[in-house]
Amino acid sequence: MSVVLTEFADGVAVFTLNRPEAKNAVNLEVSEALAAAIDEFEARPDLTIGILTGAGGTFCAGMDLKAFARGEKPSIPGRGFGGITEAPPSKPLIAAVEGWALAGGCELALSADLIVASREAKFGIPEVKRGLAAAAGGLLRLPKILPYPLAMELAITGDPLTAEIAHQHGLVNRVTEPGKALTVAKELAARVAANGPLAVKATKQVVAMAANYTDPDAFVAQRKFIDPVFASADAKEGARAFAEKRAPVWKGE
Repeated sequence: MSVVLTEFADGVAVFTLNRPEAKNAVNLEVSEALAAAIDEFEARPDLTIGILTGAGGTFCAGMDLKAFARGEKPSIPGRGFGGITEAPPSKPLIAAVEGWALAGGCELALSADLIVASREAKFGIPEVKRGLAAAAGGLLRLPKILPYPLAMELAITGDPLTAEIAHQHGLVNRVTEPGKALTVAKELAARVAANGPLAVKATKQVVAMAANYTDPDAFVAQRKFIDPVFASADAKEGARAFAEKRAPVWKGE
């Protein structure tokens, strides 16, 4: 059985970390498998959005410390931990979280664009408790989302955050009943997948990079993403479908 399971249907890709016996801890095999699955997702024009989740009631317990102690590093050069923390996909990604999203597992969730979590889920970067640091994006991304004092508390105490508090502060988009995170994530993904795939991809890229620019520079920077959308066949199809009062038929071109 693969350490990463994939499902592709109706414009949505689902990636499931599949090491439940190890709480879906990430070793190099998982990183390589997830990176390969993301590459297929990126290459397929029929897929608009992805969902990352974990098997067995846990999202991900982080780095496989036993493998790390043997000298194995679960990162891919240029792509980071899990194959995505330094290079998230250009298409939107939802993290569907049940149970723990801990250490590198939390950083995988932070690499996603949206998070759907069970009310029993917990997020944490406890690396300092093991003499390590949350170097796979936790220390960089949490302060961009959470209030600075809360992000700092999580980082230097290593204590976890509940899904409810994470939702209150904007880290989590939807809180669900236990066992329903993937179901709700698929419902949210279906709403995204109904839209023009080129437009969705370009929109994700512009929103993701917007904070890096002042407004005048951002208008220039977004052109390389937005101009191809306006020139696409899908843009014309969207306008025709509106005028003809019918659902658009997207081709991703």
